[in-house]
Amino acid sequence: MPITHLNEIHDCLTLALDATERPSGYSQSEREARSYVRAALRRVGKLMEVTA
Repeated sequence: MPITHLNEIHDCLTLALDATERPSGYSQSEREARSYVRAALRRVGKLMEVTA
């Protein structure tokens, strides 16, 4: 996968986390969803390191 696509995916995942951030806390399902997004973000980051 080209690095430009990985950068786009990384940016979208980051924006998703930023857009759903709340200081008042999260429900269980929201915590799980944010956990999956963070895991995907880490995975994309590792792929970007290998590609670079």
